[in-house]
Formats: sequence, structure tokens, C-alpha cells
Amino acid sequence: MTANRLIVVQGHDHPALLADALRATDLNWISDAEPHCHWVYGAKTRYRQKDAPCEVERVDRVHCEIKFAEAQWAITPGQSVVVYESKVCLGGGIIESPTAAGK
Repeated sequence: MTANRLIVVQGHDHPALLADALRATDLNWISDAEPHCHWVYGAKTRYRQKDAPCEVERVDRVHCEIKFAEAQWAITPGQSVVVYESKVCLGGGIIESPTAAGK
């Protein structure tokens, strides 16, 4: 069962707002080739965000799991994650769930 949740915290840097990994679905890879696992890429979870170093931990036709080198702020389900190799956009997907930093 899906539950809508609104979590309210004080402060921009509250630990509940940080996540170091995510799971994405509705994938679209530009070249139709999935990215390699355990290679260092850059990813964005917000518009105009700098590329954040990451690795694709697992990928198949339905889901991918991405682990960031550093915790990211406010990774939000329903938003996009876009993966880059240098300046080349490889594609991405829709964020299904973040993983809290340190878990």
C-alpha cells in the first residue's frame, strides 16, 4: 500500500534531508545501453545542481540504484535523476526512493 507522507523538520541541513543513494524507475538511456556498474559518473537530482560524483550500483531494464560519494540534499521521489559521463548525458529516470545517509 502506498502512503503519502509529509515530513517536516527544522533547518536546511537536518539529517532527514540528506541521502547518499537512490533507486530510480522509468529509465531512459539515450543510447539504449545501460551504464556500467561501479564506474564513476556524475548525476543531478535538481535543476542547475553541479554534477555529484556517483556510481551506478545496480541497473536493469526497470530500476537502477545510484550511490553518491557524498550525501545529497532533498532527493525527492517523483523527481528526475540524470546521469552524465563527463559532459555527455547518458539518461536517467524517476526517483522512486532515497536512502538516508549512513543507512
